[in-house]
Amino acid sequence: MPKINRYVDISTIDREAKKDYIDRHSPFVHCESTAKKGEPFKVKVKMGNEYCHPDDFDHYIAYVQLWDGETLLAQTNWQPGTMGNACAHAEVDFYVVPTKSKMKLTAMSYCTKHGLWESDPVEVSVTE
Repeated sequence: MPKINRYVDISTIDREAKKDYIDRHSPFVHCESTAKKGEPFKVKVKMGNEYCHPDDFDHYIAYVQLWDGETLLAQTNWQPGTMGNACAHAEVDFYVVPTKSKMKLTAMSYCTKHGLWESDPVEVSVTE
């Protein structure tokens, strides 16, 4: 199994280059903390918070996945140049329909040069 990289609080890191490297490769899950069972629920996954990621032919974000625990809910794939061959925050909105009482959402992303990255989990309560 490949190594999975995780975000660390970049405010605790001294070197700017290390902050940039960690932030631009980390997926972040953005959504409400509650959802309604059986209704579409929007989940945004954005790459990087403060720093953008390159979009070069040999260095780009190839995919982003959305997981609920160990269940893969959705995935989007990009080709080099999708972000205009410029540094950008790749982002995608997923719409999922909750069917159980809570979700534990995480995002996984893959950089063609720096491997697999995982977000912090986000807990979502689901109401009837």
